[in-house]
Order: sequence, then C-alpha cells, then structure tokens
Amino acid sequence: MEDVAGAAGVSLVTVSRAVNHPEKVAPETLALVRAAIERLRYVPNLTAGSLASRRSRIAAAVIPTLASSIFSDTMDGLSQALSSAGYQLLLGQTHFKAQEEAQLIEAFLGRRVDGMVLIRTSQSPDVRTSLRRAGIPVVEAWELTEDPIDMVVGFSNKNAGEAAARFLAGKGYRQLAYIGSGEGRSSARLSGFRAGARAMGLPAVCAQALRAPGTLAEAAHAFRELLQRCPSVRAVLCANDMLAAGVLFECQRRRLDVPGQVAVMGFADLEIASSTEPPLTTVQVPSYDIGRRAGELLLARIRGESDLQTRVDLGYRVIERASA
Repeated sequence: MEDVAGAAGVSLVTVSRAVNHPEKVAPETLALVRAAIERLRYVPNLTAGSLASRRSRIAAAVIPTLASSIFSDTMDGLSQALSSAGYQLLLGQTHFKAQEEAQLIEAFLGRRVDGMVLIRTSQSPDVRTSLRRAGIPVVEAWELTEDPIDMVVGFSNKNAGEAAARFLAGKGYRQLAYIGSGEGRSSARLSGFRAGARAMGLPAVCAQALRAPGTLAEAAHAFRELLQRCPSVRAVLCANDMLAAGVLFECQRRRLDVPGQVAVMGFADLEIASSTEPPLTTVQVPSYDIGRRAGELLLARIRGESDLQTRVDLGYRVIERASA
C-alpha cells in the first residue's frame, strides 16, 4: 500500500479509501490510485482489512446440491444482489447430508463471513445454536420455516403441493401419484399433495421415493416401479421438473399418451418444462427472486437496518401446459 501511495502521490489513508470506499474519493484521485494499483499489480490484503473493519465483505450460501439446476436461479439472484454492494459469495453444497451441512457452516463462520443464506438440509439444534451465537444475519430460503433462525424468504411447499392436487382433481384426474425424495421440501410437497387429494374426495395418493435430487434415469425407474404398484394411476406430480421430464420420456418409451392415459406435472418451472413435448404443466416458484430478496435482506441487516420484513412469502402459481 505504501508503494501504491508513493506511485500515486497520495497518502496511505487515500489508498485505503480508494480500495474500500471508492465513492468517497475524488474521481481524479481515484484514477491515479487505480492506475498505480494496476501498474504495480497490487492485491489488497482482504484478511487484514476485515480485521480492521470487522467486515469481510463476504457472504456465504449453503445449498443441498450443485448437480441440479433447481437452485441455480436462486444463487444467481443472490450473487447479483450481493455483488451490487461489493460483496463476494462463498458457495458450498451439503449433498443433502446433515453432517456436511454442519461442517460447511462451521467453516464459513470460521472465515468470518458477514452473513449466510441457507437452503437447509437438516434441522440440527446445534447448528441453529451456533448460527445464533455468531450474531450474523442469516436468511433461510425456499421454505417458510415456522421458527427461523433470523429471516426467511420463500413459499409454502405444503400449500404448493395442495394446489397441485386441486388442479389435477379439477381437470378430472382421480388416482394421483407423487415421485420425489424424502428431503424436507419434497416431503412437504407430498404432505400438501395428499391433503389436497383428500379435500377433493380422491383416493389415497400413491407415492414413490427416490434419492435426492434424482436424475432423469432414476425418475424413469421410479415411474416403472410406481406403475407396478399402482397401475390405475392417471396423474403424477414430481418433486421437480427434471424428474417430471424423466417420467415423460418413460411414458414416450412405453407409448403411453400424455395426458390422455397419464398426466405428468412438474415443480419449479425450469427451462426444460416449456421445452419438452408436450410441454410440462408445473408449479412455478420465484427461484431468482428468492435469491435476490435474500441478498437484499442480508445487506439491510449488515447495514444495521432494524425495521425489516423478516418473513417474506413470494408465493407460487400453477402453470398449465399440455402435459396435464
């Protein structure tokens, strides 16, 4: 930093301000400092800076998986919200394992991140206690948790599942089925789906489980097993659009007319949902907005704002297409 200050003809304080708060430096001076930084290839010591300012300008996100595109829009929204305020994003995946989630959170807290977004894998009391003791802003996303650690942004997976059942019943389908994993959000959708079927006077839902997050091939295999157990099934809701596409492809291999013989419905409204033939009916959720709003809440809390809406319900809606 001394070298940069000498090359630019300014003080150390001015260099520090140009690096950390460029909006507070006159444009001409800022241009001199940045030219010196580029010429000398100076890289600021962010660790030392964070010790001095008590801010790392880094936020972390813990998500179940990078293998599925279902969370990618959320991370895009989060990253853009943070980067606009000069924050960087650390990202880790739990592979749907509680132990890996706990280890990631501990590692991120050790790196002194300024805030954290969780798409949770577990409900571990120890993890919740650690996060509360850390005293940093925490946003839980993709589910409206009843007892949030701090803030929550998302929608009710249970209510979305119930809406799917009511939609299918309204289209005249009576024997409904569900394909999804046993992880929390999928289980909540199944719970709502069953409740909706009961409310509409339909027979019990036939459910087929697979491991999270599931692949196209695993979805096809689950559908084959489902038909063996419940041959009268006439409509299938899948925990996400990728699984629904796998079921749709298996229907085509079996020469099953969709939706004439079997209706297929997805969840999330990923790009693939409108690209299949027939296009997938799905439950649309605001994936990008969940991430963007989570980032905005983190930044507001970091700035010390107290009058915040800490429970944000962004809702969902059924998108009807040709598959159901």
